[in-house]
Amino acid sequence: MTNREWLVAKDELLEELSVLRFPEELGELIARQLGSPKAIRRMSSYLRQVKPRNAEEVVDEMLAISSEIDAWRRKKASEEANAHYNEYLQSRGDE
Repeated sequence: MTNREWLVAKDELLEELSVLRFPEELGELIARQLGSPKAIRRMSSYLRQVKPRNAEEVVDEMLAISSEIDAWRRKKASEEANAHYNEYLQSRGDE
């Protein structure tokens, strides 16, 4: 991820929130919380498609996206740990 990608995604998010008449500060907070351009673009897509009526709906979606990202990271870490453990077991069998 480049800083430019993040800024472009953030600007897109701010524009979508502006169209829906939400404050720019909300967009700044959401962009920082989500962190990655991909997640920010996903949030922008949600705003375009759903057109939420209140900030609570926007924040709920941000939390849902964050939760899915965290679950994906935990899954990847678990898969990596499992792969290392399997390698360890295989190396012990070779002795």
